[in-house]
Amino acid sequence: MIILLNNLRKIRKSENLMRPRKVRSLAVRHCDGGSCNGCEHELSLLSSPCYDFQRFGLSVVASPRHADVLVVTGSITVAMVDAIRRAYGAMPEPRKVVALGACALGDGVLGQDDRIIGRLDDILPVDMRIEGCPPTPEQIINGLTKLLEQA
Repeated sequence: MIILLNNLRKIRKSENLMRPRKVRSLAVRHCDGGSCNGCEHELSLLSSPCYDFQRFGLSVVASPRHADVLVVTGSITVAMVDAIRRAYGAMPEPRKVVALGACALGDGVLGQDDRIIGRLDDILPVDMRIEGCPPTPEQIINGLTKLLEQA
């Protein structure tokens, strides 16, 4: 307890807590276009203690109405194209779109050709492309923090 209090005193001395700071954050909404769940597993690791993506100002939101960024994973299927467009349409401006993983980029697509639309670029304007099958949590954080720097 004494160590914690000493550390807190050092922080208070070293930082002027009353000084306004420029804080940036991004609220992320995820949509699965139709995937094998590889990208989703890596995406879920971002909130683990090892990566702790909230320290970068990133958070996941349940509604696209509260999102700054739409992250889309998986092949864009006929069944999901309308849901992805509705999620994008519900987002406030300025909004960003991230194509996450090889399938969203149109590479290594799973599924039948007649049920696949193609790349995410074919239905929405994509601001960031994060490659990989699946991309690592480090790649995902690097891509999202680049968007954060642009905001």
